[in-house]
Amino acid sequence: MNIIAAADLGWGIGKEGALLYSIPEDMRFFRETTTGKTVIMGRTTLESLPGGKPLPKRRNIIMSRTLEAVEGAEVCKTQEELLALVENENSEDVFVIGGESIYRELLPLCDTAYITRIETKRDADRFLVNLDEDDEWEIVRQSPMYARDGVCFKFVTYKRK
Repeated sequence: MNIIAAADLGWGIGKEGALLYSIPEDMRFFRETTTGKTVIMGRTTLESLPGGKPLPKRRNIIMSRTLEAVEGAEVCKTQEELLALVENENSEDVFVIGGESIYRELLPLCDTAYITRIETKRDADRFLVNLDEDDEWEIVRQSPMYARDGVCFKFVTYKRK
């Protein structure tokens, strides 16, 4: 499996149910990378999507202990149920898209992390594990630095060692 996220210098990813940043290039990268693939998210991430609906042109799986059914998505309550749902899929086509608790739970099952590193820091209440300080991960690819509305960012790919 893969993780895809945007994280700032403090590895912040969100606050009060919303992303910290809205960067069109990051949104385009996310869309291009996940379209036609399987995305896994928690209930709060689902609720933060436009209209609170699953993402189009993707297989959506929601991990939630409280949701029973979601139109346009599959719902599972446990990691075991999730693994049964994706057992026949190529792991390169499965993306964990948030939020914080889902990232933490599924990180040990992921081999690649696509992180948009935002070179500033905002007040956040949701965080991703700092992969730069995790000995199990290494950077295998980095884009040049880009800027949008005064915010600098780059696309970084991490692989599990």
